[in-house]
Amino acid sequence: MRIGELARRAGVSTRSLRYYEQHGLISARRAANGYREYQEDDVRLVSEIRTLLTNGFTLDDARPFVECLRSGHSSGGECAGSVEVYRRKLEEIDSEIRTLLARRAEVAAQLCSGCVFKGE
Repeated sequence: MRIGELARRAGVSTRSLRYYEQHGLISARRAANGYREYQEDDVRLVSEIRTLLTNGFTLDDARPFVECLRSGHSSGGECAGSVEVYRRKLEEIDSEIRTLLARRAEVAAQLCSGCVFKGE
């Protein structure tokens, strides 16, 4: 399939596909006319990348998931490298939550010095 069809089916722009290709996450064969040609499996790879990016992962984070899918697993999260990325991301999120809770407590204290703020 050509780049426009892959973009439509995966719900991304052609520019995103070129960007993913530039970063080595997907690859296209070139037809005699120079057009990029993609395989059916690329729809799944791009969907996985898109989901990860939507959830705050980086392109580098997506690599183990893509490699896992390419190695024949039914899910990109089944491989050890992907699990490690999930764990690291959860640690980052937990740290952000702690930081936000501390900030919230400071703001609540400023709002209502000496009283208990409901919802804490």
